[in-house]
Amino acid sequence: MNRSELLFERPTGLFASEPPETRGHDRDDVRLIVSTPEGDTHHAFTDLPWLLEPGDLVVVNESATLPASLPATCRLGRIRLNLSTRFADDLWLAEPRWSPSIPGPLPLYMKETLKIGEAKAVLLQQYPGLPRLWLTRLDTPASILMAKYGEPIHYSYAPAYPMSNYQTLFSRFPGSAEMPSASRPITPHVRDTLRERGIGIVGVILHTGVSSLEIEDSTVEHQALYPEVFKVPEATANAVNRTHARGGRVIAVGTTVVRALETAWTLKGVRACSGATGLYIHPGTSVHVIDALLTGLHDPVTSHLAMVSAIAGLPRVKRAYAEAIRNRYLWHEFGDSHLLWRQIAN
Repeated sequence: MNRSELLFERPTGLFASEPPETRGHDRDDVRLIVSTPEGDTHHAFTDLPWLLEPGDLVVVNESATLPASLPATCRLGRIRLNLSTRFADDLWLAEPRWSPSIPGPLPLYMKETLKIGEAKAVLLQQYPGLPRLWLTRLDTPASILMAKYGEPIHYSYAPAYPMSNYQTLFSRFPGSAEMPSASRPITPHVRDTLRERGIGIVGVILHTGVSSLEIEDSTVEHQALYPEVFKVPEATANAVNRTHARGGRVIAVGTTVVRALETAWTLKGVRACSGATGLYIHPGTSVHVIDALLTGLHDPVTSHLAMVSAIAGLPRVKRAYAEAIRNRYLWHEFGDSHLLWRQIAN
């Protein structure tokens, strides 16, 4: 697939700049567009439990968000250093940026030193195929630096809000550089209604890095991805396998959950496992575990959009996004939601 096929026009006025709570609403007061082969329908997010069936299984990401954006200075002046993937508390894959609104790559060099307060960060080498990301050695544990200087990673369309705005109902295990935001609108009311209707909820862990990368290679399938740490617990693997065995459906809440479950897939079903996954799901790959994806609306020409296209088919995704734009749905982590049912291979 050529990267140009993942392009679409979207007004910047459709970027969600604040959480619903800042306007006095509940988190679940967002809209939900549902895409099936037959077409797209519009709903309130609180309709979700009634769009699923008893016996279905919802899988959420239990990773919690870190204050992973650090102020730094270097020979270029003041910049941001956004931590992405943790290898050790003093060794991270990180993204130097000019600012929340201006990305990199910056003209930096191997062994260049950045200062974060009194601490130092040394850029060891660029990640292969992703020049905006650097393997970075810190002389002070990142946990200390984040506690002292960190703020949530954010971009030009929204200011940094208190960290509580970047946690979900299921956030239990700190580790994500950016919020696994697909489950953000799931409130206790929505969760309890799902359970009352006989719909199960189980968790995986996938610690997200910096946001979905724009695809730079002209061929979508050739894009490099960085690793993300994940865990599929035995109880979750068993629940997924039991659900499929009895004819139920598995709904992944977020692209992170898809990546974890598909990494854990085998010909005999999903297995319990953990580690770091470099799995890249794109239209040239198959999806085996999930029957639907509940997610947000994704930017053009990104790895997340490539995954969504693998699940539902690019024509259906483009149809749905055109419908969302016509109806002024909101993009990004504080925006509206999208439920896509998987295309069935012929």
